[in-house]
Amino acid sequence: MTTNANFEIHLFTDGGCSGNPGPGGWAYLMRHLPSGKESEVSGAKELTTNNQMELEAVIQGLAALKRPCRVELFTDSTYVGKGMTEWMPKWKSNQWQRKDNGKLVPVKNVELWQQLDEQLGRHQVKYTWVKGHSEHPENDRVDELAVAAYQKYL
Repeated sequence: MTTNANFEIHLFTDGGCSGNPGPGGWAYLMRHLPSGKESEVSGAKELTTNNQMELEAVIQGLAALKRPCRVELFTDSTYVGKGMTEWMPKWKSNQWQRKDNGKLVPVKNVELWQQLDEQLGRHQVKYTWVKGHSEHPENDRVDELAVAAYQKYL
């Protein structure tokens, strides 16, 4: 992986569930590029969905930053990536509603999307998609942490 000097933080995130919905976990690995310092954090909920855990991982990672940063976000979640880059601007202009069969309906997981929007307002974030379960060391690590986090609920 190449390091882009414009970014000071690499944030690797993952979330998942045993069943969907079911017990779920989220995790992030954060790397401060100038120092090389890393931190890993994970959490779980007894009843949740894959998408909720994917969002939670990103929200928690960005919220952990004490000051505005330039962040490159690495995730295998196209839901999070497309939401950030394509869907969210339309949702916001429609008061957090989306079109479904020509009608506006509330966005699913709106509370989490709004929390993510707040974090995106604090940081300069670039989304980079990573193929899941493809021997990407950091993605594999956050997957392992997220699964371990929800094991207590099984």
